[in-house]
Amino acid sequence: MSTPIKVHNPATGELLKEVKVHSNEEIKQALEKGHLAFKKWSKVNAHTRSKLLKDWSRIIQKHKEEIAKVMTLENGKPLKESIGEVDYATSYIDWYAEEATRIYGRTIPASSESKRIIVSRQPIGLVAAITPWNFPAAMMTRKAAPALAAGCTFIIKPAEETPLTTMRLIKLAHEVGIPQDAIQYVNGNGPEVGSLFTDSEHVRKITFTGSTPVGKTLIRNSADSIKHVTMELGGHAPLIVAEDADLDVAVTQTILSKFRNAGQTCVCANRVLVNENIMDAFTEKLTKAVKALTVGNGLDSATDIGPIINEKGYRKIVGQVKDAIDKGAEVLAGNEYDANEEQGYYFVHPTILKNVDERMTIMEEETFGPVLPIVSFKEITEAVDIANNTPYGLAAYFFTNDYKVGTYLYEHLNFGIIGWNDGAPSGAHVPFGGMKESGIGREGGSEGIDPYLETKYLSIGNYDQ
Repeated sequence: MSTPIKVHNPATGELLKEVKVHSNEEIKQALEKGHLAFKKWSKVNAHTRSKLLKDWSRIIQKHKEEIAKVMTLENGKPLKESIGEVDYATSYIDWYAEEATRIYGRTIPASSESKRIIVSRQPIGLVAAITPWNFPAAMMTRKAAPALAAGCTFIIKPAEETPLTTMRLIKLAHEVGIPQDAIQYVNGNGPEVGSLFTDSEHVRKITFTGSTPVGKTLIRNSADSIKHVTMELGGHAPLIVAEDADLDVAVTQTILSKFRNAGQTCVCANRVLVNENIMDAFTEKLTKAVKALTVGNGLDSATDIGPIINEKGYRKIVGQVKDAIDKGAEVLAGNEYDANEEQGYYFVHPTILKNVDERMTIMEEETFGPVLPIVSFKEITEAVDIANNTPYGLAAYFFTNDYKVGTYLYEHLNFGIIGWNDGAPSGAHVPFGGMKESGIGREGGSEGIDPYLETKYLSIGNYDQ
């Protein structure tokens, strides 16, 4: 009998629940059920699938406060952020409920008068998803909604730290009539479940949000059976503040980007690049605003910054800050910690580091915490070179009111998501995804349903005879 997964509140270390780990045999059976259910679900007409998705969204909204509390308890993020995430999660369901009825085919002019050519789209099959702990609701619906809308069946392994939110959402999907075998979850060890997913003949697509090394492993292991993959992987987002930027806007949006979920997001600003002529003015405003943020339990309405998810994440953050200070970085705010290894909670106060350079680990690796390193630059071309000097290409941000500078930055930054005077560019209606080692494919927007569909065409001969 496998040891159950113990879900803890990262703000207190309290044990919330013990979750059953599915055996390899149970997971294989679930995959087979999903495969068999595809034959029926894929034939359900698009308008019925659309209605069921809308019903799912409505029932989630009905239970929004309850779901948000569960999310805060297992994830640690402030309750106000969890409530916002439930809205974000249902926005994907709402969007793809509409896209379900817009999966169009087309006709192509033939090269012969006696032929007609018809192109159609059909669902790809059973989709297996692996999602992270930082957005347990939104990352799930961003994958499940387009899969179900397209006519695919869906099975998910949520993060071991935060399975409760996903389990609740799937239970609600079943309550509104989405077949139990059309959307399922399994709980278990990441590498083991990942191997079962990639090895299964029943799975036709893998969709994953998480680290680049794990994504590479899933891609390699999917190659033998030529599975389709969508990978939303690591980031190392630059945020550029040009000399003409509105500093109040830049500061507000920098905080919005960096400190949401205590900096534990793949698109949050990891490196701030500021024109040297406005460095003092920008850092003064930013430091004042950051020092006003409140650190604490996410259930406290005054909390802006919740806990770090676990000891591993905490140790990485502390190590990066120490490395930067040892190499000459100046602390403008933070570098304060409230951690208790015995009880199992870890808080990092929002930290700003100045005089950072590329020798420091924090400039090379994603931090995943509330730490903001600041680098100065002279020319905008220099800022672009620093920003692009990474194998990652998920998100980037810049602040300028000069349309020439803005256009130059947009065209030369090698990132899939870019915010211009905007620290929160994500949405269900836009194609989310990265370049280089930050991923393959897009989630959201009209592009987000394409990875769940196959294209086929029919050539009809002797049409006029």
